[in-house]
Amino acid sequence: MKKKNVGTLLLFLILGWLAGAWIAKLLEPVKALSFLTTSTVLKWSPQADLDIITYDITIHLKLCLLSLAGIITAVWLYRRL
Repeated sequence: MKKKNVGTLLLFLILGWLAGAWIAKLLEPVKALSFLTTSTVLKWSPQADLDIITYDITIHLKLCLLSLAGIITAVWLYRRL
């Protein structure tokens, strides 16, 4: 039995997300497929002001149905390895 690498899984997930987002970007002009290409932005911005250090991080994640399909396909391909 082969041990699978977490780094490989993360690479597959990111590549699947990118592929889905690129396909969604290409299909944006097609009005009939707007339900697949409409994106939802998830925003997370943790911040703290501790006396000796201050940080403010903002992370925006853009997710649509096609990018979700890319992520699911990437997990399927990773499991097939």
